[in-house]
Amino acid sequence: MLKSLFNWKVLVNLLVAIVVFVGLVWLTFRWLEYHTNHGQEIPVPNVVNKSVHDAVKILEDTGLDYEVDSATYNPKYRPFQVLKMFPAPGSRVKDGRAITLKVNPRSWAPVAVPDVINKYSGLAFQRLDQVGLKVGDTIFEPSIQKDAVLRILFKGNSLKPGTKIPRFSVIDVVVGSGPMRNITIPNVVGLTVKEAKAYIARNLFEVGIVDHEDGGNDDSDIVYYQDPAAGDARDQGMQIDLWASKKTPAELRSKIDQLNSMYRMRVDTTLPPIRYEEVPNFEDAPVNDTPPPPVTPKPVTPKPTVSANPKPVNNTKTSETKPKSTTGDAVKSSTAPATEKPKAKKAIIS
Repeated sequence: MLKSLFNWKVLVNLLVAIVVFVGLVWLTFRWLEYHTNHGQEIPVPNVVNKSVHDAVKILEDTGLDYEVDSATYNPKYRPFQVLKMFPAPGSRVKDGRAITLKVNPRSWAPVAVPDVINKYSGLAFQRLDQVGLKVGDTIFEPSIQKDAVLRILFKGNSLKPGTKIPRFSVIDVVVGSGPMRNITIPNVVGLTVKEAKAYIARNLFEVGIVDHEDGGNDDSDIVYYQDPAAGDARDQGMQIDLWASKKTPAELRSKIDQLNSMYRMRVDTTLPPIRYEEVPNFEDAPVNDTPPPPVTPKPVTPKPTVSANPKPVNNTKTSETKPKSTTGDAVKSSTAPATEKPKAKKAIIS
């Protein structure tokens, strides 16, 4: 066994195998040195604070590759300014090594506008602040949705929910201020249904029931009746019902008269107006059903005449009235007024 190992043929084969292995290793390293530029290093140039376009040009001229990474926007620096780089400036790298550049973006990272349309303005403002949007002007617009967000404006343009704009952008919010009162109803009789709908919307009203005379749904039909009537005053957001047909108003006269009897109440102005008078309150005063006695004038009593020859009296006084003639009384009664004055009395002292 040992003799066979030291056979010259075995030794030759072993030597050849060692030579081949060493040769392959040497060739491998040589090939790696050739393709990796072993021993050839390039100093990394300093491109910090330069614009990304100038930094890229410098790296390409040096024989280095580059990768651009956008950092968080910082308003203290210029847009597209190189803030950092890796490896650090002055480091020695091989030819073709990729240098990572941290570049200040042009503006803040974009954010999506949240869906706050028709939401309460207080909650909408909180949601906008959470995503990094700043509310500039609050514009109030008449609407039946009081204190609700109607639109979001950015640089004068209306934004839809989900639209991406730069973070910390200033936006304007349109909020409903409540319905307007006593708006005049527009006249849409004679317009097509399509034109009437647009005209009603422009006047801050809503379209109610649209009754087509033929039972169809053609917006080209002509409106021949509306309720409320044109010229009436209503609040914003009230509905206006329409009746439309392809026929002429003359052909629809009976239908119009029927609708007038239903929706147009006539006020009879021939009746006299009702007058209301105030009635005194007798709750605290006693009620007396008997009428008061008639008031008669108080008779005037003349002073009594005393006889010239008084007679002694026995401490007693008598008064008598002399009878009067009937003839004299009859004459006087014919000329006397209805109410006679009482006769003067004479006192006789005896």
